[in-house]
Amino acid sequence: MSGPATGPAGRPGDPAEPGRPGDAAGPTPAGEPSGPDGPDEDTGAAGRSDPQAAARRREHAVRGTLAAALCLEALTVLFVPRTIARVGDDGLTGIRLTLILVLAGALLVAAGLQRFRAGRVLGSVLQVAVVATGVMVSAMYFLGLLFAGVWAYVLWVRREINRAAAGAPGGESAGSTA
Repeated sequence: MSGPATGPAGRPGDPAEPGRPGDAAGPTPAGEPSGPDGPDEDTGAAGRSDPQAAARRREHAVRGTLAAALCLEALTVLFVPRTIARVGDDGLTGIRLTLILVLAGALLVAAGLQRFRAGRVLGSVLQVAVVATGVMVSAMYFLGLLFAGVWAYVLWVRREINRAAAGAPGGESAGSTA
């Protein structure tokens, strides 16, 4: 029985021939990092960090956080009719139910629009509407203010991330190392 297969460099696991069947990455130019999906999207041929890819990742992370917050708000708003039906003085009227469902739908639409500036503006305007649901159920004053605080905090974090990226040479934040 022989030992593990070795490639041209003599390392175990190296393919004997670049691009052979079963080699997912295939041949790559010298010096270019490679993974199972090919070259890393954050690095170029010289192995330097790509500031545009890093900026896309940062913006994508913030958009995802904002969208998640809006989806959680929509879910919370959808619990309001049940509460109104149990403890409300006037009960759950058709108008109240319609307003709540429209608000939940608008929150979900705003979550889907986070890649556009209009999505952030709509999300910000809807924070006022969520707080206003406190008129129907007083606990929503607290929950609406809590969600509005989370929304404002994530927008602040977004601004700080963008400011740090713009202020550092090469678009990278001052604390990162290449």
